[in-house]
Amino acid sequence: MDLKQEWFLDETFWEEYAPIMFDAKRWNEAPVVADGITRLAKLRLYHEDPGTPSHAPPRILDLCCGFGRITAELARRGFYPTGVDVTEAYLTTAREDAAYEKLDIEFVHADARSFKRPGAFDTAVNLYISFGYFEDPRDDRLMVKNVYDSLKPGGTFIIETLGKEIAVRDFVEAEWFEQAGCLVLTHYTPLDSWGSLQNRWILIRDSRRIERTFTQRLYAASELRSLLLETGFSSVEIYGGWDESPYDRRAATLIAAAQK
Repeated sequence: MDLKQEWFLDETFWEEYAPIMFDAKRWNEAPVVADGITRLAKLRLYHEDPGTPSHAPPRILDLCCGFGRITAELARRGFYPTGVDVTEAYLTTAREDAAYEKLDIEFVHADARSFKRPGAFDTAVNLYISFGYFEDPRDDRLMVKNVYDSLKPGGTFIIETLGKEIAVRDFVEAEWFEQAGCLVLTHYTPLDSWGSLQNRWILIRDSRRIERTFTQRLYAASELRSLLLETGFSSVEIYGGWDESPYDRRAATLIAAAQK
């Protein structure tokens, strides 16, 4: 497999589009997401419970962590997170921010298809629609299997992604907006009977035109649940938001919480 051919390995894409994808709203939602992770994974800080023997706080794997916005929020709460991402530029910023705050975080430059630490983590998360980028659907399964192997018995894997049902419900073929000093034009095309969604993004910034096209595989809630169960997870709960609301016609996102 020639990894260089895959679009998400182009670091210039992530650097150019970072201000659009990681705006103030995304940073401000970090506490809500961390609260949701803590509840869904049934985590607690052992040292905060006087009746529990002293143990190290839970270890959390943040797979495709980006700038570490959620990784850092988990560390602020006393957990021991490990952030893994394929984009070195993002990890450089994440390490600098963690050092400034004196947060105990490990950041690892690795592909999600190859990173595995058997039995190392209490919880693993893959957030903000970063699932389904691989060209080969078998790589999605490989990534899930690596997470399964990296979890301790009873551990939880949480995926937040764009559900196929939501993509169909909210589909808009094209739109434009201004953000982070850019004019952003987007065009979306369903492929393979809604098996995936092609995204074409054009940025106009300081008279420069930047264009990228990429495709994301879409999973219905039932398809994602089946994938997780087939990989070995014993149970999977599906939610439509971090408030544990149901995945129904009003769902804001697709969240799957799978237990090993």
